[in-house]
Amino acid sequence: ADRAILVQTDVETQPLAVAKVLKALVEKEAPGLVILGKQAIDDDCNQTGQMLAALLGWGQGTFASKVVPAGDAVAVTREIDGGLETVELALPAVVTADLRLNEPRYASLPNIMKAKKKPLET
Repeated sequence: ADRAILVQTDVETQPLAVAKVLKALVEKEAPGLVILGKQAIDDDCNQTGQMLAALLGWGQGTFASKVVPAGDAVAVTREIDGGLETVELALPAVVTADLRLNEPRYASLPNIMKAKKKPLET
């Protein structure tokens, strides 16, 4: 990413409040795809992504373990009890990510130093 946006608050927020803030941000930034984690650091309710998709009127893919863009759509694969399920969503869309979506990597010192110089909006 070339930049980041940090939304700060001093109050405890519920998933709907977070979804409303994200909706305003999405309307301002106009991304074609919004990718969120399925969990927050302070709870495990998995509601924000679904609420955001509903507020925006966008399609949603949940618990994504694989995301493949394909023109004006995105294929989202997720693990279910019987194996894997793949759904195709028209863009714009909201996707919530399972931890299998990406293998964590470690940043090198030069990249950490470069990241410090990138803009961070608050």
